[in-house]
Amino acid sequence: MSHFKAACVQMRSGKSVADNISQAEALIRQAAAEGADFVQTPEMTNVLVRSREELMERITLERDDATLARFCLLAKELGLWLHAGSLAILLEGGKVANRGFLISPDGQVFAKYDKIHMFDVDLPNGESWRESATYEPGKQTMLADLPWLKMGMAVCYDVRFPAIFRSQARQGAGLLTMPAAFTRQTGEAHWHVLQRARAIENGAFVVSAAQGGAHEDGRETYGHSLIIDPWGKVLAEADHDRPGIVVAEIDPEQVVKARQRIPAIANERSFALGEAGLLAEENLA
Repeated sequence: MSHFKAACVQMRSGKSVADNISQAEALIRQAAAEGADFVQTPEMTNVLVRSREELMERITLERDDATLARFCLLAKELGLWLHAGSLAILLEGGKVANRGFLISPDGQVFAKYDKIHMFDVDLPNGESWRESATYEPGKQTMLADLPWLKMGMAVCYDVRFPAIFRSQARQGAGLLTMPAAFTRQTGEAHWHVLQRARAIENGAFVVSAAQGGAHEDGRETYGHSLIIDPWGKVLAEADHDRPGIVVAEIDPEQVVKARQRIPAIANERSFALGEAGLLAEENLA
């Protein structure tokens, strides 16, 4: 299995789709110039806006999406695998998909994934999020065969649901992807430990491009895009919240070695959940 270079594009997407495309393209080209074979952008690459009304004014059906069209041309021109971490895509029924796209070097959409878990929460700092009010959750996880290893697709909040990544790893995924727009508050508390945990428990590489900084709609995201190896070592990190890139070399053989040293997937066993009260009654009988 040959080595390859992976890159995370860290962005600060705003309300202008055209500006976001321009920002993303410049950073993708920078990653390609540094030898990246696989480039990932963050969640909501095409537009980041809190207002549902403003969002609906800016997004289109998939077939008309300007970001996706530009990324397909870029992937072909640069000869790389381009993972649009997610784009806001209008659905026929009036809701929105938070949809990731994997684009092959021939400029074609190779795989796509709709974010499954919706971030519906009231945070202690007064922020309130109800993604399910706007977004239609996905119903299936997704795997894709890259030339070097198998990749699993997920988005942001999915990182808190380890069953997704375990199911991908069981099916051979050696690269797990978690592009995100983590809030600053939750990012400072949990970002690194969640990313490293998913890598360690599955013996897989993790590539997670992030949004970072103060956005036009008033939110703050954490940044700190990460590339992590199967032993949990951080290979590359944007240790800030500014737009930029990070690049790391990926050796697929490390997946094999990690899973040999800690064969957690092979050692998994099914089990039942006992109820203490019932067991106590049985012991008295």
